[in-house]
Amino acid sequence: MKAAISIPLKQSSTIPSLSENTILRYFNFIALYFAQGVPEGMLFFGISAWMAMNGKTPGEIAGFAVACGLPWSFKFIVAPLMDRYTYLAMGRKRPWVLFGQLGLIASCIAMAFVPDPLNNLTLFMAAGFAVSFFGAFQDVATDGMAVDIIPINQQARANGLMWGSKIIAISTTLALGTWLLNKYNFTTSILMLAALIGIIMLVPLFLRERQHEKILPWTAGAASPETKKMQLTSWVSIFKSLYSVFSLRNSILLTLMMFIAQGAYNYIDTLLPIFTVKELNWTNSIYSQFYATAKIIGGIGGMLIGGFLIDRFGKKRMMNIYFGGMVLFTSVLAYSKTYWGDTSFIYAFMMLYNIMYTFACIGIFAIAMQCCWKKVSASQFTLYMTIGNLGRIALAALIGPITSNFNWQVALMAFAAMIALAWFLLQFLNINKQVERVVQLENRDTEINMAAAR
Repeated sequence: MKAAISIPLKQSSTIPSLSENTILRYFNFIALYFAQGVPEGMLFFGISAWMAMNGKTPGEIAGFAVACGLPWSFKFIVAPLMDRYTYLAMGRKRPWVLFGQLGLIASCIAMAFVPDPLNNLTLFMAAGFAVSFFGAFQDVATDGMAVDIIPINQQARANGLMWGSKIIAISTTLALGTWLLNKYNFTTSILMLAALIGIIMLVPLFLRERQHEKILPWTAGAASPETKKMQLTSWVSIFKSLYSVFSLRNSILLTLMMFIAQGAYNYIDTLLPIFTVKELNWTNSIYSQFYATAKIIGGIGGMLIGGFLIDRFGKKRMMNIYFGGMVLFTSVLAYSKTYWGDTSFIYAFMMLYNIMYTFACIGIFAIAMQCCWKKVSASQFTLYMTIGNLGRIALAALIGPITSNFNWQVALMAFAAMIALAWFLLQFLNINKQVERVVQLENRDTEINMAAAR
């Protein structure tokens, strides 16, 4: 029997697993976050500018943005399912990652063939919803895998690489997708997204979470002892633990801060193409070129120094700088109307905002990871992200009423006000206290389990 077992184990060890190789671990999550950014570059940026250039109203554009943002609010529904059910022989989260990637490819292909999308907005929004659904699905699986696989001392660095990779993907596909959209057609542009995701899928297809696991269901391998120990088998335990940690004061503060901050980011991201195309008379190509360049610089900065700054100076201190910078830059833009005709002035704002945005996302996600209880960390982290995405829907929906009833200065300052509110809440967040309370919860559960075992 021992000889029979040793053969598949030896066969499955040709490529190091994610749990045992730091470089492959970083490479895997860089690739997966890049795949998330591929459709977002067009859905949340390129298509908004394209719709504005083709005469669609701010309300219609915001409606498309809401349709694309809505699935990201359903992430918490699928997160516990991923914690509870999986095919352990292929890894705890890897089967779900592969399923999400397949869904992204299929939904992008379906969206590419929506007939006359600008005059068929209902079907167009439904297609955007489908692509975003699988993007959100893959995001949950990837975050769950990250929580399981990435050691605590590598989380800040990993967040910088992951988020930077996603920003670079967004900017790259925004520029390339818009060029294809204008030179060829909508179908060609969106099919490009499907092709890119298909190539990236090769990474999780050939990299195991842990050694000796199966590459595919019909190949050699078996579930690792580590995943068997981590796998949750009780719905009651999952939700009781999640309620205990999520009802803590600092969890609630972090949740409110993420709702407002993530909503503010989507608000300005949706507003900027409308502002530049309709008010400043830019074309969608000019907007995409400038915004993509600004985003890629922010992404590279995040990958190179985003995690380092958090490690070196502390999460809360750096978040104060990032939030304060965004409020300052936006206020200068709003009250410098005489300079709006200067392209370099608007470009400078895009550059500064995207750098601050990328660094702030790295910081807030690192805070969220640290505030998680390992027992339910995947579901807890996803719940933070889900509530943040509810904010993205709620605050993006304000664009129509604000632009209809107020001038552009008020519309821009609304973003500054949102960030200022998130900045205010940050002052009351005590990360160390949250960590202490999580340790107390863990000790309490241990005592209960020991008493029950007697």
